[in-house]
Amino acid sequence: MNQHVEPIVSLCVLIPCFNHGSLIEQVISGLSVYQLPCIIVDDGSDDETKQVLTKLIEINHWLTLITLPHNSGKGGAVIEGFKEAFKQGYSHCLQIDADAQHNIDDIPQLIANAHKYPQTLISGQPIYDETVPKSRLYSRYITHVWVWIETLSFTIKDSMCGFRVYPLAAVMPLLQKKSLGQYMDFDIDIMVRLYWEGTECYFFPTKVVYPKDGVSHFSVWKDNLRISWMHTRLFFGMFPHVPALLKRHFKKDTHWSEVIERKGLWGMRFLLSVYRLFGRRLCYILLYPIASYFWLTGKKQREASQQYLALLRGYASEKGLVLPHLNSYKHFLRFAQASLDKVAAWLNQIPAEQINFPNKSHCLDLVKQKQGCLLLVSHLGDIEVCRALAELSDHVIINAFVFTKHALRFNQLVKEINPKSTINLIQVDEVGMDTTILLEEKLKAGEWVAIVGDRTPVTTYHRDTMQSRVWVSFLGKKAPFPKGPFTLALLLKYPVYLMFCLKKQEQFYIDFKEFNVPQSIKRNERPHQIAMLAQRYADELANHCIEAPLDWFNFYNFWQDNGLEKLSKD
Repeated sequence: MNQHVEPIVSLCVLIPCFNHGSLIEQVISGLSVYQLPCIIVDDGSDDETKQVLTKLIEINHWLTLITLPHNSGKGGAVIEGFKEAFKQGYSHCLQIDADAQHNIDDIPQLIANAHKYPQTLISGQPIYDETVPKSRLYSRYITHVWVWIETLSFTIKDSMCGFRVYPLAAVMPLLQKKSLGQYMDFDIDIMVRLYWEGTECYFFPTKVVYPKDGVSHFSVWKDNLRISWMHTRLFFGMFPHVPALLKRHFKKDTHWSEVIERKGLWGMRFLLSVYRLFGRRLCYILLYPIASYFWLTGKKQREASQQYLALLRGYASEKGLVLPHLNSYKHFLRFAQASLDKVAAWLNQIPAEQINFPNKSHCLDLVKQKQGCLLLVSHLGDIEVCRALAELSDHVIINAFVFTKHALRFNQLVKEINPKSTINLIQVDEVGMDTTILLEEKLKAGEWVAIVGDRTPVTTYHRDTMQSRVWVSFLGKKAPFPKGPFTLALLLKYPVYLMFCLKKQEQFYIDFKEFNVPQSIKRNERPHQIAMLAQRYADELANHCIEAPLDWFNFYNFWQDNGLEKLSKD
C-alpha cells in the first residue's frame, strides 16, 4: 500500500546519477511509496546504467529522465535538474543522491520541514555509523570550520550532505548571478552562497550509511583541490557580505545555556579531530583564528568579558594589587587554550609532572575510604584537568550536575574519547526535591557529586522570580548566584569541598579544600545561611580570579538579570 505524503505547493525529487546502475534501483524502489514526481539526471553514465535507467522510466510513470551527453560533475547535473524543474513549474527540489547513502524513510520529515519553512534550505545533518571512512569524517570537520568562517555563523551544521530541499525562488537568481562549483564542491558552494543572499538553513538529524558495494566518484586529489580553491574564493568573497552577516548576530539577549552549549559541542568535536590527526602544536596555532573569529562576531560575549575585566581591575585595586594588562581578546584566547587543555585531559595526555596538587593525599584518602563528597566547582580555570589524576579517575565516580540541555550529548562525546571515563554528566533544570534524593543516593554509594556555583539554572531565567537565586557581592558588585548548590550543602550531611584548577606557567595548580558548613540550623535561619555560604564561595572565586585573571569563563552578562523586571536584590 502506497504511503501518501502531501507535497508542498509543487515539489519534485531530483537525483543526479553517474554510473550508479547497481544502486539507483534500490533508491527508486524506496521512493516509489511516496509517488512524488522525480527528475533523474543521467550525467553521462555508462551503458549498463543507461539500460537500468531506461527500464526504470518504462515502469514508473512518475519518473522523468534527462540525459547529458558527457559527464559534467555532480554540481553540473544538479544545476541542469534545477533548470528542468523550474521549467516544469516546480517551486522546490528535493535532492537525494543515487548512491543509497541517504535514509529515504526521512523524506516525510524533510517535506514537513519544507512545508513549515518554505523559504528555507532544508538539509539533513548526518548521523554516521561504523561504515563511515575516518578520512571522510575528519575532513568534514575541517570543512565545517571553513564554512563557519565564510558565513561568520554556526548556523550551517553540515554543508556536504546531499539530502536537501531547495527553494527554487532563491536558487534560480543565484544561478544567473554566480558560477557555482560543478563537482563535489557544489553542495558546499551553493549552501554558503545562498546563506550570503539571505536564505536561512534548517537542519534535522538523518542516518547516513556507506554501503559495502557503494560507488564513490570522489577523487581524492582533484576534488580536494577543487574544494580548497572553492574555500579560497569563498573566504575572499565573504568580505563584501561581512556587514550583513554581522547584523544577523545583533539579536536579543539569551540565557547562557542557549548561547554556549550547542556551539561548544561542535567546536570540541572539531578540536578533538585536529588534535588526534595533527597533534597539539597545530591545534595551538589554529586557536588564534578561532579566538579571533569569536572575538569579532561575539559582541555580547565581548562586552561581558570587558565588564568582568573592568570589575576585576577595580576589585584588585581596592586590595592594593596591580594586575597585568588585560583585554577581552586575551580572555577569548585563554578560553580557547583551556578548551585544548580539556581535550588533552579527556585523552589522558597531561603528564603527572605538570600537575601541582598540594592536598592530593587528603583527596586520595577520601577516595580510599569511599567517602561521598559534594564538590563546589566553578567556571574558573581547567577543572577537567583534575580527571587526569589516574588514581582519582579510576577509583571514584564523579557525577557532574550541569544546567544544560545537552548533557547527554556531552556524555556521549566524553565516552567516545575515553571509554573508561568515570565522569557522568547529569542534566538538571533546577535543584529541587528530586535532585536532592538522586544526589543522596550517589553520595551514599561513595560517589562524588560536582556542581557549579557560578551558573544560574536554565528554567528560572524564564520566570519572573528570584526564588532560585541569591544576590551577593562579587568583585565589588552585587551578582546573582544559584541557591541550589548551597542549599544542598546545608541539607546533605556529607563533606563539602571547594575545587579549583588554575594554569600557571604551564603547570596546573589544584586547590582542594574543605568548605565548612553548619551541621544543624533552624529552618528560619536557612535563607541567611545560604546567603552566607554563597558569599564565602563568591569571595573564594574572586580571590582565585585575581590569581588567574583571564581564567573565568562566564561569557554572558553575569551581574544583571538580563531584562527581567527589576526585583529587589536585598
